[in-house]
Amino acid sequence: MITPAAHFPMSRPRRLRQTEWMRRLVSENTLTAADLIWPIFICDGQDVEEPIESMPGVSRMSIDRAVIAANEAANLEIPAIALFPNTPDALKTPDCAEAFNPDNLVNRATRAIKQNVPDIGIMLDVALDPYNSDGHDGLVRDGVVLNDETLFVLEKQALSHAEAGADILGPSDMMDGRVGMIRQALEQHEYQNVAIMAYSAKYASAFYGPFRDAVGASGALKGDKATYQLNPANSDEALRMAMRDIAEGADMVMVKPGMPYLDLCQRVANETGAPTYAYQVSGEYAMIEAAAQNGWIDRDKAIMEALLAFKRAGCSGILTYHALEIAKKLAEPIL
Repeated sequence: MITPAAHFPMSRPRRLRQTEWMRRLVSENTLTAADLIWPIFICDGQDVEEPIESMPGVSRMSIDRAVIAANEAANLEIPAIALFPNTPDALKTPDCAEAFNPDNLVNRATRAIKQNVPDIGIMLDVALDPYNSDGHDGLVRDGVVLNDETLFVLEKQALSHAEAGADILGPSDMMDGRVGMIRQALEQHEYQNVAIMAYSAKYASAFYGPFRDAVGASGALKGDKATYQLNPANSDEALRMAMRDIAEGADMVMVKPGMPYLDLCQRVANETGAPTYAYQVSGEYAMIEAAAQNGWIDRDKAIMEALLAFKRAGCSGILTYHALEIAKKLAEPIL
């Protein structure tokens, strides 16, 4: 409840804005490295970094480079990283078998990082689009994305990730029933401590384009994802999806994209009471970088303002490609 202020001149709210230290003293929300999850793209090879044209400053990394990056993140006290594979086209098939290959890119990367940087959390995506010759998050038959048949593949994928050492699974496929099926499989195979961060409010958004470039799914996608991702016009539906996922065993929920859906971040956090995360997606990242490169915005201030907005909306944390850079800035001493 907001307490009514006294009338001017007895009340002069600008008193609390006069100096930098005073603004910090009365700040309602703060951002720390503990609020960040850093998404990293993994590719084949050795000592490889491939710049992603549509995401300036972001590269795909071979596993050895990802180990180095994970160590840097851990030293900056970033709690977790999220790994996404750029699967070679030859391994993309209609049955998506590479998704549950114990030696696929993200499973190998997870084992290598856990061996060398044991104290950082690893989150892996549970969805079929990086492995699907159709580019969809589920199996496709006669142009239709199949729900129930997809669940059995997602279950195998989730178990392969848990076996590799993943700490958090992120079902991002938006198939009905997937959280419950994955949670049951984890329990049955004694992976009780693997957490689930469900992509509960994942919208059919135009802001995912650069990500699809990064994982190599842009050219493969046939049609769109509107039959399983959420309609951008809806908010009550997102609440129902989040509550359903929590009831099925999700420990945390996510809103994706982030900035265009701050109202959903607030609603999901307030109405579910569950730890709620926002994914500041590739399109959001690319817009900040492009505007900054053109001199239209102050890049550093825009990044920090955007991330603070997620905290103000009630998010427990943010998945952001700016995580490493922001953690470095936050580690700098305040003079």
